[in-house]
Amino acid sequence: MAKDRSTDAPAPATRKEPGQSAPVKPSSRAEVDAFLARARTLAPTVEPGQRGRLIFALDATMSRQPTWDEACRLQADMFRETAAVGGLDVQLVYYRGLAECRASPWVSDARRLAGLMEKIDCRGGHTQIGRVLSHARGASPKVQVLVFVGDAMEEAVDDLCAAAGELGLRGVPAFMFQEGHDPVAESAFREIARLTHGAYCRFDPGAAHELGELLRAAAVFAAGGVKALADLSAQRGSATLRLLEQLR
Repeated sequence: MAKDRSTDAPAPATRKEPGQSAPVKPSSRAEVDAFLARARTLAPTVEPGQRGRLIFALDATMSRQPTWDEACRLQADMFRETAAVGGLDVQLVYYRGLAECRASPWVSDARRLAGLMEKIDCRGGHTQIGRVLSHARGASPKVQVLVFVGDAMEEAVDDLCAAAGELGLRGVPAFMFQEGHDPVAESAFREIARLTHGAYCRFDPGAAHELGELLRAAAVFAAGGVKALADLSAQRGSATLRLLEQLR
């Protein structure tokens, strides 16, 4: 594995539980159909001939080991889905332990990313989502999408919202994928998605199929924009459509 480099964002803050946010109102079938028609006319997020750039960020604390193993297996699907829409470069970002938050080199093939992930073991510790957001904000050249997979939030939500707002101003949407039903994490993840003009989706523990669909959708959006995501939704529906509805 290439030597990782630690992100230089500030250490995580202490936990402050946010209040519950209002649920996202589901779109009607007519609204979704109208949006799909509009989405096919929108430009991609990258110039023709260029590759999309996606930060794949994961909570690697101890509770995450089963999902980490699933993500190792599923990540190849991200690259396969984007082959027809320009390809994808991915950077793995993870946190674990008391203050460890690292970023890998950029990779452009599934085997190399799998090799990086297989050498990382999950360790106990607190969430460091703020450091992930700060790293994504400072990425150069700019990334098209930040994908985050986690099940908890143990930081000051106001600090996370400030970092998310800055990421949104830079034009980087965060796709926040939550495993499980923690209401504190859900409230924070939804707000981060809203402030970055991204999307939030929850998947059940052990639901590898759902996670795989979400990762494929995020990768296609990074490589080809809303139009490519709309085309994928027309083929697959379900989780992909849930993301698409939030990107109106």
